[in-house]
Amino acid sequence: MAEDKDITAWVNCFTEDGTFTDESIGVTYRGPKELGRTVGVYATRVSRHASGLYAFYVVGNTVVVELALQGTHEGRLELPIGIIPPTGKKMNAPCCDVFQLTNGKIKSFNCYPSGTVVLTQLGVLRKLEAVLVGGGAHS
Repeated sequence: MAEDKDITAWVNCFTEDGTFTDESIGVTYRGPKELGRTVGVYATRVSRHASGLYAFYVVGNTVVVELALQGTHEGRLELPIGIIPPTGKKMNAPCCDVFQLTNGKIKSFNCYPSGTVVLTQLGVLRKLEAVLVGGGAHS
């Protein structure tokens, strides 16, 4: 639903007070209005060619999904420390999603993408070398 950009269907998957947290940047979206924004926010950053789904684990009302976030960085990536303009680079980053369900709906969705892998694949971490004390990790 999120990949199809069907905002109504996406929001309807959540409880009225449901949350989505992007743990890599520490941002939580709450309730129908904010959860609907996540579809537009993430869809404009990276065009998804596919999401590699590797494993699902279910324990009671908790669902854990191992996956890869795959796509091309085609939009402004807004982070708490600033904005990364589109790089046009492809990414294939490991991720783990943890869902807490209540009455068949998502109460909380915590997304744990590997931020360092994403930033490396987008070429951003190489730029940090210029600001590291001693000229970089290889000094």
